[in-house]
Amino acid sequence: MENDTFYSTATTQIAKPNQEWTHYLIVVLKATIMGSIIIVSIFGNLLVIVSVMRHRKLRIITNYYVISLAFADMLVAMFAMTFNFSVQIFDEWLFGYFMCDVWNSLDVYFSTVSILHLCCISVDRYIAIVKPLRYALSMTKTVVAFMLLVSWISPAFLSFLPIFMGWYATEEHLKSRSEHPEMCEFKVNKLYAIVSSSMSFWIPCTIMIYMYLAIFREANKQEKDMYNRHGAALLLHQNNTNGDMLSNSGGSSKTLTLHEINQDLHHTPTKERNINKMKREHKAARTLSIIMGTFILCWLPFFLWYVSISLCTTCECSDTVVGILFWIGYFNSTLNPLIYAYFNKDFREAFKNTLQCAFCSLCRRPPSDLDRFDIRRPSIRRRSSEFGSSL
Repeated sequence: MENDTFYSTATTQIAKPNQEWTHYLIVVLKATIMGSIIIVSIFGNLLVIVSVMRHRKLRIITNYYVISLAFADMLVAMFAMTFNFSVQIFDEWLFGYFMCDVWNSLDVYFSTVSILHLCCISVDRYIAIVKPLRYALSMTKTVVAFMLLVSWISPAFLSFLPIFMGWYATEEHLKSRSEHPEMCEFKVNKLYAIVSSSMSFWIPCTIMIYMYLAIFREANKQEKDMYNRHGAALLLHQNNTNGDMLSNSGGSSKTLTLHEINQDLHHTPTKERNINKMKREHKAARTLSIIMGTFILCWLPFFLWYVSISLCTTCECSDTVVGILFWIGYFNSTLNPLIYAYFNKDFREAFKNTLQCAFCSLCRRPPSDLDRFDIRRPSIRRRSSEFGSSL
């Protein structure tokens, strides 16, 4: 009996240091991963903002949304992520009752701001590709500024107002929070869960999906029409060369057909610019659709949990799973600059030049070779830089 007690005590003493070592290892791993996400998100989005400001070719209307979105993502990392980081590391809330409301408000606010920006971008790309003749008249700087202002102001009525007024939670939860200020859990009532998730995610995502489906249908139609027209023109040109269509002497309709063939086969500067503009718009739509898709994939698990746990009073979820869902959503703020750098040549060049300026003391260099064509055709550059997209 004494031997059993001895072995039990020895086993417990050995297991305790092992458990502590495992706990510390998990904490270090969590801190490393979350800290890396925060740092990359802050500096990545700051790099987007600085690069667009430094390079004239990137200062176009579509990138106004990109700058504003990068600023929102950077604030997510600075305020929402950092507070969550402290909770995950210390397993308690260290900043009191009032700051808990501040953190929850900022978290809801910035995530809503981000998705409203993406919704605005989808509308911008829809008009640019599906209704290109209306783009220059519709998407003026005043209109874009108004859309951005609404994107920044309207989420405050969904976050700060209901949270600080106590409308978002049940009476039981508010009472529990006042009794346990070291806890900061965001438990909402059913009405707020439905309204907030609809306004922050479900409705904007539905709009974006509809817009991008219309964009890709129109983009595929334009590309198909362009290639079909060029292929038909090439075939007619070959037939004319062989004498099949020029055997009769010159009718006016034949002359007109030959003229159209030559127009299709020989790209004029105006036609070349139109083709290049169409390709840029389609490339921008593809890049921005990747950004939108990434946002949905990152935040969809969280909002599914958020709605289900709010509507199902008996459902429970471990703190570890909840933390993972939060950080998968936060990780979206880190991915956007990486998407720009991977899919867009202009942004890659701008990032490279900005980093060289910052780390290699090359600030006296010109911004980059992005503007190397400005000298040759300044009038065209002024007109094209006002609209369109470099993404």
